Amino acid sequence: MQTKLADFVKNSPNGKEADAILRSCVHCGFCLATCPTYQLLGDELDSPRGRIYLMKQMLEGQPVTQKTQLHLDRCLTCRACESTCPSGVRYAELVDISRDLIEKQVKRPADKSVLRYLLRKVLPNPRLFKPMARMGQLIRPLLPASLKKKVPEAVKVSQTWPEPSHPRKMILLDGCVQPTFSPNINLATARVLDVLGIALIKSTQAGCCGAIAYHLNAQEEGMDAMRKNIDAWWPFIENNDIEAIVMTASGCGVTVKEYGQILRHDPVYAEKAARISAMTKDISEVLVGELDKLKQVMDQRKDSLTPLARIAFHSPCTLQHGQQIRGQVESILQTAGFELTTVPDAHLCCGSAGTYSILQPELSQQFLNNKVNALESGGPQRIVTANIGCLMHLQNGTALPVKHWVEMLDENFTKNSN
Repeated sequence: MQTKLADFVKNSPNGKEADAILRSCVHCGFCLATCPTYQLLGDELDSPRGRIYLMKQMLEGQPVTQKTQLHLDRCLTCRACESTCPSGVRYAELVDISRDLIEKQVKRPADKSVLRYLLRKVLPNPRLFKPMARMGQLIRPLLPASLKKKVPEAVKVSQTWPEPSHPRKMILLDGCVQPTFSPNINLATARVLDVLGIALIKSTQAGCCGAIAYHLNAQEEGMDAMRKNIDAWWPFIENNDIEAIVMTASGCGVTVKEYGQILRHDPVYAEKAARISAMTKDISEVLVGELDKLKQVMDQRKDSLTPLARIAFHSPCTLQHGQQIRGQVESILQTAGFELTTVPDAHLCCGSAGTYSILQPELSQQFLNNKVNALESGGPQRIVTANIGCLMHLQNGTALPVKHWVEMLDENFTKNSN
């Protein structure tokens, strides 16, 4: 694609990145076949190729309107287009650059601006979010059915965190929403790793991964959260105390793995960020490396294991497209003895997409309905996924229990270990 970027952006670091990304696009249209919004709406401007044209026009200095902003807002940033693009177009990076520039040129209505502000100030802040969530759970029985579905029931923490008694140690990002609504996910991870001889520890200084603010066009705010996490983890890395940084939410994982790219121009944090990204692993990547041990433990306990559920696995976009991790969770679950159902159109987004389900509720609900129909088509007893946002969103659309897949391992794998 030929480009002629406007003076206001062409010599900036982001402008140079955007120019290189635009030039890599060859207009082939392969991305249309895997884009959820294009499949749903049938509008070329709601496809990656159409949005690239809109972003190109903006970057070349043409007037930007709310129409351009709307089409970019409708993008889930699911990155399915990146998985199918033969030219390797870094679409998500281009969208982040362009959304930030458009946000500075097109004023949003006051109510929408306030909502986006509250999302990035409340969700990543446990001191605000946790008491608000607890209040919602207390009054949940009094809420109308439509609102009751939006507030998950309080979850009882089932076990205690294992003592870090193993020489092998990894550190965990606790997350923002997950500890409040699904506290047993990280606990299940710690228990499974404990049985495999790995101690999982937490840093109380680490917080939000930065994704919420960064993708709501408050990029400096998001990068400050990233720097805070780097500072929290760096002493463990300097002292060689840990061998990996573990992610149980794939949405956080894809962001932390991109710290090096996002902070590459930061003279203080660029090198540290790259090291952090290189050490970051989704929990599936850790457990795939421990499959032999998993098999041994399963064999030792085969007489005491309970019957296993038939399950449908929803692979989050941040796992299969963002991190390009495919088949690993399925392999682990099958090794553990679970039967997996076939899920049609497994590459498509469930409609959660971070804050998308709040900012684009009508489209999100349509994606949810389609995804639940696909997941339920194989007759599973449970649905499992790898990201807290997907988990909560899917639970709003189905009567089947929805869990993190690590919780399924913990239920059967560690229950008789003590």
